[in-house]
Amino acid sequence: MNPALVLATARRILTQLRHDHRTVAMLLLVPSLLMVLLRFVFNNELLFSHIAPALLGVFPFLIMFLITSITTLRERTTGTLERLMTLPIGRLDLLFGYALAFGLIAVAQVAIATGISLAWLGLDINGSIWTLLLIAVLDALLGMALGLFVSAFARTEFQAVQFMPVFVLPQILLCGLFMPRGQMGWLLNWLSNVMPLSYAVEALTRVTTSSTVDATLLRNLLIVACCALAALVLGAATLRRRTP
Repeated sequence: MNPALVLATARRILTQLRHDHRTVAMLLLVPSLLMVLLRFVFNNELLFSHIAPALLGVFPFLIMFLITSITTLRERTTGTLERLMTLPIGRLDLLFGYALAFGLIAVAQVAIATGISLAWLGLDINGSIWTLLLIAVLDALLGMALGLFVSAFARTEFQAVQFMPVFVLPQILLCGLFMPRGQMGWLLNWLSNVMPLSYAVEALTRVTTSSTVDATLLRNLLIVACCALAALVLGAATLRRRTP
């Protein structure tokens, strides 16, 4: 992997996004708008503080999955990816360039949503704000990495969206957001244990209820980070020049 090529790819993606105002607005503002909507739906600060930290990870995870999978597929179908791969650039250079570009956007996305939730919506946490931000950013990066991975298997943008019920919705349903994982049946509990979003939500919950950074929290962070890295490597292995 060549760092210069990674940076060049990231710069190209960010330059393209700068001219796509609607996509930038969706990436940066939609998670915050959803948090505002959630706050007024509950109309209760205690209840909001109980569920909002997990959603600070879920919303960016979902949005980054959609945007990255569609963006990568569009580059393939328009021939941009094919032209790039005729140059002396490796697959990992391309994928990590995408990851760097969307990772920077994920940091801004999560920072805005977290700042609004803490300053305006009354979110109360016991742990470190920086730890909360780190976990939420890892969630967004995980969604981005999975989006890059599944884009290799889609031929149209509609097919890319169809992967969401397969890769995203089961994780949201089984991550412990709606029902404690320990109260699920053995099969659902096993499925939950192999899904990375479960560990992200558990980490966010621990940060809001305790100020201690323990071994369980570090394990959860490591699992989420490793899953995101594995998705990027698999995405590089399955990357094709163009969609047949």
